[in-house]
Amino acid sequence: MTIAFLGLGRMGRILARHVLDDGHELRVWNRTAGAADGLEQAGAGVASSAAEAVEGAEVVITALFGPDAVRAVVAEGNLPFAQDAVWLDITTIAPADAAEMTAWAAESGVRYVHAPVIGSLAPARNRALGVVVGGEEQAVERILPLVRLWADPDRLQRYDEPAKAATGKLVANLALAVGMQGLVEAVTLGTAGGLTAEETLGTLKGTALGMIAGMKGANVLSGAFDDTQFSADLLAKDARLMVGTSPRPLVALTAALAALQRAQDAGLGDHDFSVIATEAR
Repeated sequence: MTIAFLGLGRMGRILARHVLDDGHELRVWNRTAGAADGLEQAGAGVASSAAEAVEGAEVVITALFGPDAVRAVVAEGNLPFAQDAVWLDITTIAPADAAEMTAWAAESGVRYVHAPVIGSLAPARNRALGVVVGGEEQAVERILPLVRLWADPDRLQRYDEPAKAATGKLVANLALAVGMQGLVEAVTLGTAGGLTAEETLGTLKGTALGMIAGMKGANVLSGAFDDTQFSADLLAKDARLMVGTSPRPLVALTAALAALQRAQDAGLGDHDFSVIATEAR
């Protein structure tokens, strides 16, 4: 297929490379042109504008920072979608945003599928991401071969509406944020009671915090958070979407968001989200 890929952040570059390696004709665009250098060398066409990338594409994939970027680039961008094109959006957005994009796409004659990914850069490289997919059945079937390029088959979940997929992604990222905040508090408590960080992490094996300790324990012990798998900026953005979606207080998430905000205020927003563990050291 001829595919346009808009948005080449850390995750976008990896997924776009999977598309290219699968033999598709790929045209890419990013606001910062240098992000496309590696893909251009691998054979992708680099467009000077989003409109240039989209023209004639059978599938348009967007991997942008958040809902405001999606509105600016797609809904307000007057993009020349081809007749019967499918728009596959993997940007993390709120369910209300997904409903808005569904309505916009219907009015614009575009087939819309929302399929955000669950996981960080390492599983993305290994084609082992979780993916939640929502949209009209025929459109979903058309883009599934692409989604399967980066999805763990056992972690591919389908919904009948894009808004449900958006909600599923926020639920998954809530678990990530709250889990990391729990790990920080466990290390804080352990230290207060005389345990080393290593001893605390060992104690957490087999507990509800064991998975996040396994994922981010090495970062906590080393104090190194610059190998960014998923940035504090991104998780803070997602947490704000969660808070804005729920009509009831999300107390544990609010604590995690406050810690992420402090990391951003300290100029560490582009570091891995585990940077909030600096508060436990």
